[in-house]
Amino acid sequence: MSESLDLLKVQYSFTKADEGLLLQMKPHLESHVVEFLDGFYESIWKLGNVSEFFENDLAFNQHRDIIRQWYLDLFAGAYGADYFLSLAKIREAHAKLAIPTHHMMALFYFTPTFTIDTIQKHNYDDNYLSKRIKAIEKILAINLDILTGSVREIETSQSSSISRLEVKLLRYLHTVGAYFNYLLMGALVMVATFAIGLFGYDIYLLFSGNASIEIGILTTLGSLLILWAAIELINEEIKHLSGGSSALVAFITLAIAALIRKILIVSLSPDKTNEILMYGLLVLLLSISYWTISLTLKPQKLQVN
Repeated sequence: MSESLDLLKVQYSFTKADEGLLLQMKPHLESHVVEFLDGFYESIWKLGNVSEFFENDLAFNQHRDIIRQWYLDLFAGAYGADYFLSLAKIREAHAKLAIPTHHMMALFYFTPTFTIDTIQKHNYDDNYLSKRIKAIEKILAINLDILTGSVREIETSQSSSISRLEVKLLRYLHTVGAYFNYLLMGALVMVATFAIGLFGYDIYLLFSGNASIEIGILTTLGSLLILWAAIELINEEIKHLSGGSSALVAFITLAIAALIRKILIVSLSPDKTNEILMYGLLVLLLSISYWTISLTLKPQKLQVN
């Protein structure tokens, strides 16, 4: 493991002098760490889909602490095996959160921009300013190499808590899950097709005179509501297959639409009061579930310290 880290240092010409320069900058940059964190999360929030990785404030704050410690460790002046292991653990944590590579790349775009701008404002003497900037670029290049794994396979087997068997199992489950998602999409297309047929059949009954105008209009509206919910569910499933969140809310919407259609039809029979109340209770419970899940899916607001 130490050999791999030494090899990275040689590749990027990272010397003891660079370590000393980074350590000298730590006190000043440490005083700007909150400003760095606020700027970084503001930049990745603009990329979208960030709320999918942070399910609640606790997850967001934990990730913020990880990035804070990572930034401070950049200027610790000690870059041995322990530093190597800390980067491997950060890489593993991001993999578990399924954070896309472009969000990670945003970190390595924002960090040098912010840091170089900060040290330039601090009025370091011109003789060492260029060397300090080079040292920052080198340590960030090493970090980028390890965290993204874009150049070589880093020796993280000793620090990783996931065994090879577990990795293979997760890949297998991911593949199986993908096939089931495509199967679900096909089933949803069939449901939408049947909903179109039901809507057409209700239109036929309305104009053929086989049903009263009142019943025909209500059943047609109910069928149209189901068709709309099915289309929305297909759109949400497409987003899910593209890497978005689960379409659970859309499923609940479809169930509510079907129950509302049933209520519209049953409401025309005065002797079915109990049945109407039962359907109404189901709609209420599903609506509460819809509201609760919607709250958890709302993007978490950034907390500025």
